[in-house]
Amino acid sequence: MTEKLSVEALLEEARLNASIPPPAERLRLREAAKLSRAQVAETCDVGRSTVANWETGHSEPAPPARLPYLRLLKGLAEIYPPDSAPVPAPASVPAAFTAAPETLRGPDGRAIEGDPGPCIRCGIETTYQSTDGRPLHSGAMCQPADPAAPQTTPPAPAAPAATTPAPVSPTPAPVPSRPERRARSAARAQADTTALITRAVQDEAERAGGDEEAALKALIKRAIPDVMHLFNETRATARYDYTAYPAVPDVLKKPSKKDPDQIWEARPKFHHPGYSLKVPGDVKVTALDVNAAYLSALKCWLPIGKLEHSTGTDGVDPKRSGVHLITPGEWAHPHLPDPIGDRDEPGALWVTNATLRLLQRLSGPKYGLTDAPVIHESWTSGATENFLDALRKLLSAARDEAIENNDTLTLEYVKAMYSKFISTMGESIHNREMVRPDWMHIIHSQAYANLWGKAYKASQAGLDVVAMMGTDELHLTGDWRKVFPEGRGVSQMKVKHGEGKATGEYTVGTVGSVDR
Repeated sequence: MTEKLSVEALLEEARLNASIPPPAERLRLREAAKLSRAQVAETCDVGRSTVANWETGHSEPAPPARLPYLRLLKGLAEIYPPDSAPVPAPASVPAAFTAAPETLRGPDGRAIEGDPGPCIRCGIETTYQSTDGRPLHSGAMCQPADPAAPQTTPPAPAAPAATTPAPVSPTPAPVPSRPERRARSAARAQADTTALITRAVQDEAERAGGDEEAALKALIKRAIPDVMHLFNETRATARYDYTAYPAVPDVLKKPSKKDPDQIWEARPKFHHPGYSLKVPGDVKVTALDVNAAYLSALKCWLPIGKLEHSTGTDGVDPKRSGVHLITPGEWAHPHLPDPIGDRDEPGALWVTNATLRLLQRLSGPKYGLTDAPVIHESWTSGATENFLDALRKLLSAARDEAIENNDTLTLEYVKAMYSKFISTMGESIHNREMVRPDWMHIIHSQAYANLWGKAYKASQAGLDVVAMMGTDELHLTGDWRKVFPEGRGVSQMKVKHGEGKATGEYTVGTVGSVDR
């Protein structure tokens, strides 16, 4: 029975694929049905920008959204064939009985912007929307385009057609420039995102009946689909498409579910050889936490297309990113963590572009700390540093607001969203919207590269780095507050608290002198 159903599903999709309309027809069908992109996106479980890309031809619908979208197009084509036209309203119906369109507003009462288009009342382009998703000036504040609409002055007496003066057209309002429209769209996306996060927390809190633990459990459970929805929303103003399911090289494939792939993320477990907890002493050390390390690491160079193979330095370019097989230079600075992390085996290894960029900086004239890595081969694609920047800013703003309001529920929800977004963007049964293990490794490595930069800054300020672990833990001697701002903000540091001796403030003893 299962096989029969699968065959029928495949046949249905094949029939739909054979008659999929071109992008312009997809747009016509949606507009003929007076459906908004948001409505289609919700039905197909994608973002509005994805629907826009389908309608402009920038991308083609892909599984799993492809089949429901094709079904929708087929149904709309039966209702609105190409030669059909909207049926005008009967002339005998007075305009006063026609329901006036209303402005679409958010929870804060502000008008919500959408895709620019001619206003349904005056015909002048606007980015604001009506409640049914059509372009409409906010509050319908525009020149009436309908002759039947109320006029501010009495109509002129009837006169012969030959002598009737031509009506004076209203002066068109200036059309916003592309940068202005992008700025408005970005502001709209931020407002929408904040509202979505707030609404999710309120909904789960109400369902849990005041049980915060139950509400948090529910929020964490929905964190992955929620953050993917936000990710799609922030791409509404994107200038390019990306490959969500590229063919990945073997180095990025897990040999089994239990075994990792070949990429080395360079996470350290560094301990300064000159200090020890086992030796009595009075050297004061402070264990610090980097706030939202992975959230900050979303700003990194990510490949957006299919990875292409190259040998030597052919694939290394400031505007390309991916993974590289390198042999790193020797690290001869025991007072600083090795930028490659702790390795048991010497020789060549696969690293991400974030690690390679760090090594290239440290081997350059500004630092001069090591030899340049030897690059043997690479898998790279054209890249951008700002691909996830809109999502990073939105989640950072929500995190800051939650901290300011002492809102633990929202804070933990936001944390779950960005941490699970990163951890499931590789191979995961919990996130089917993208398979980008290269992104996951690059973001992890970028978090470590950011931590290494903080360790170096502290060392240059005269503090000793006693320990550095993972992507967010830094143990320092001396007055660290002269180097880093204290607080819970993304750009600040806080004292680490938890179990064990190496938390908060503790003392160590000296083992011996270490060359700096």
